[in-house]
Amino acid sequence: MGSLRKLLLKCEKPSRYTGGEYGAPKPEWGKFNFCMCFPDLYEVGMSNLGIKIVAKSFEERGMCADFCFAPARDFGQGLKELGVPLYSLALKAPLKDFDMVGFSLQYELCYTNVLYMLELAGIPLTREERRGGNYPLVVAGGPCTVNPEPLADFFDIFFIGDGESVDADVAEIYLECGGATEEFYKKISALDGVYVPALVHPEYGKNGETERFTGRVKKALVSDLDGAIFPDRFAVPNCETVHDRAVVEVMRGCYRGCRFCQAGFIYRPVRKRSVKTLTRQACALIESTGYGEVSLNSLSTGDYGKLSDLLKSLKGALPPEVTLALPSLRVDSFDGEFAQDSRKTSLTFAPEAGTQRLRDVINKDITEDEILKAAESAFDAGYSAVKLYFMLGLPTETDEDLQGICDICEKIRAVYARKKRQKALRISVSAATFVPKPFTPFQWERQADEAEVAYKQDYLIKHLPRGVKFSWSAYYPSLLEAVLARGDRALGKVILSAYKNGCTFDGWDNLFFEEGWKKAFDNCGICAGQYVRERTEDEILPWDFIDVMVDKKFLLGERKKAYACEVTGNCMQGCKACGLQKNCPAAKGSYDCV
Repeated sequence: MGSLRKLLLKCEKPSRYTGGEYGAPKPEWGKFNFCMCFPDLYEVGMSNLGIKIVAKSFEERGMCADFCFAPARDFGQGLKELGVPLYSLALKAPLKDFDMVGFSLQYELCYTNVLYMLELAGIPLTREERRGGNYPLVVAGGPCTVNPEPLADFFDIFFIGDGESVDADVAEIYLECGGATEEFYKKISALDGVYVPALVHPEYGKNGETERFTGRVKKALVSDLDGAIFPDRFAVPNCETVHDRAVVEVMRGCYRGCRFCQAGFIYRPVRKRSVKTLTRQACALIESTGYGEVSLNSLSTGDYGKLSDLLKSLKGALPPEVTLALPSLRVDSFDGEFAQDSRKTSLTFAPEAGTQRLRDVINKDITEDEILKAAESAFDAGYSAVKLYFMLGLPTETDEDLQGICDICEKIRAVYARKKRQKALRISVSAATFVPKPFTPFQWERQADEAEVAYKQDYLIKHLPRGVKFSWSAYYPSLLEAVLARGDRALGKVILSAYKNGCTFDGWDNLFFEEGWKKAFDNCGICAGQYVRERTEDEILPWDFIDVMVDKKFLLGERKKAYACEVTGNCMQGCKACGLQKNCPAAKGSYDCV
């Protein structure tokens, strides 16, 4: 213990590893012991709402739930040198002593961190190496599990869909069966949202393409979000985090159907919490944490039917010094009234594409007039800085679409200049490389290659108006994200090789080790390009055995509409027949909220 204290004194931000946060629950060993692992730094993980909800689901069943975050490299190396296994935050217990360690997979570039944490914990990395040993169940949930195949060699169980209860359901069956027996795996594989990779065997053809699967898994879905599990208190982090504030989830899912957006399809249908419930939850969190801000989270908070009523309710119930943050307002749902309730820093809009034609291709059902009106409303509310998000490499993109990005900036500048303002206008443009993701109408598309993306970035560097701050993403991390998102089981050996080459914290620009990944692909004889090529529409995709309740025919129809520049519109304008209503009663709910 003395050596560990010395390590804490010399590592960066030791408060990441000490526990004892204000308001943190004090878990005790129980009938079932679960550790919620987040494969990124404490500052990122402590801001995540999903892991708090999952931990709460275990606590409500009288089970033990603790947390663990990926230690920074200095502390991880120190643990190795001391021979101290990675431990949980509150109990300070080795991860290998728990019954289940669960990883939240929020982003494909966190995959090597899973292996990093397992190795630090003294837990064998692959399922095969753990067979017959006294090790915890290694499980995963989160949005990345809609294509679990690249990580199938490392996990015993994947949870797909809403994780509020299915994780704890599996724990109950574990107790009933006396452990991870054959009966246990058979029983849990019958549950919605549970994928046991050892029981599903993909078959591949001579060209490496998937030919068939045995088994099919339907996502877990919480129909009643208003009555769903939600923590009534948060632990206040020991150091500054990415989002230092209380968070309530206003609704889950999105009406919009943007064709590039995976979250918009895998989280369907829209389910909402009531004004009364949200007000109660926000008040409880402010009282238990002392935060001065509440974030109203969803994929598109402006589409919440009673947003004005919610804001009034929160203002009346919360202390007057508490501010409200609405981080996910769409351009066409922006209202100056909402802006008044946020701090006057910069406001972010995401037109995604520079011309109306390309916005129609991606079903981003907003017009240039709406973009400019939203900007003007923000300026009149006191904002003087605007961030604009676009994607490069979208299907059918041309130079005219790139020029459209430049033109939007000029027009926003003209809107600001119509009135006398106290501050100078600041415009920031961020351009990410388009990543075609599973379960979207663009899942069949190819990803633009490095030369194409470099050309597009250079075009904007040369043509954006003077004074506009421009940032863009590096190409290889975007390529790797697409490869891991669209991959099959063959990628498991690449991920393992990359980890052994020293690749960790791949989502951090300053830590990304491109050569380590390239070497891994070469060593394994796998070409990354095969995963980002255009797929044929009759091809079996590596994730096709997962059922997110959206018909593949609907996605294909949306792809055809994209190439015809046809807008489908959003679900508030009527059902678009994606298939959810025949699968899920919650999809037939009203568009309002009580």
